[in-house]
Amino acid sequence: MISPSRRARTSSICLGLLVVAAMATGCGSSGSSSTASAGVVTHASPSLAAGSGSTVGGASGAPGGVVTVPASGHVSGVYPARCRAVDGGQRPDPTCTPGAVQDAVTQATIGSTICRHGWTATVRAPESETTKVKKAAMIAYGEPASTSSTTELDHFVPLELGGSNDVRNLWPEPSDEPGRGVGNSKDEVENHLNAAVCRGQVGLVAAQQAIAADWTTAEQTLGVAR
Repeated sequence: MISPSRRARTSSICLGLLVVAAMATGCGSSGSSSTASAGVVTHASPSLAAGSGSTVGGASGAPGGVVTVPASGHVSGVYPARCRAVDGGQRPDPTCTPGAVQDAVTQATIGSTICRHGWTATVRAPESETTKVKKAAMIAYGEPASTSSTTELDHFVPLELGGSNDVRNLWPEPSDEPGRGVGNSKDEVENHLNAAVCRGQVGLVAAQQAIAADWTTAEQTLGVAR
């Protein structure tokens, strides 16, 4: 049995991390019920905690830039206690969400990964995890629960460009297209850049860096504007 004082300390730690996916010790049903609603421990190992990972990009304003992490079909990592979107909510906090990509997706493997029809479905995290992640992300970003129906848990560097399910690549993106639910104009940019990479118009890393630096100008930056 967890003592009251130990339970209080455990609850405080869990709430401060705002973490997501259900493998916690002391942060699940054996602990405080209010802790479970804030989020639970992810599939991440300590080496995948926010701030670690090898740098592959130089996203504008992002400490360390885009990072490379092991490929996984599960959510990994932890959110900092507080994040703030920038540019009127168009882009995520560069400290919380700098972008993360899978190590299995490289220029040499695009033919068997992002350029193969249906591949993203094989690496997308299950809804049982992303539903919890979205709630934790909205709490971390200070987004009210009432906006959930028009907020997407977005892969900042999209799966179509080798993006990861690590929380450094997941943020609560508000829709900028009224009437489309969680639909967002960023979706069209992602599809266009995937096509450009698969046609050989631009390199994979260049596309990853450009969308993480500023998705609103990525196409122009890469010279593939529609």
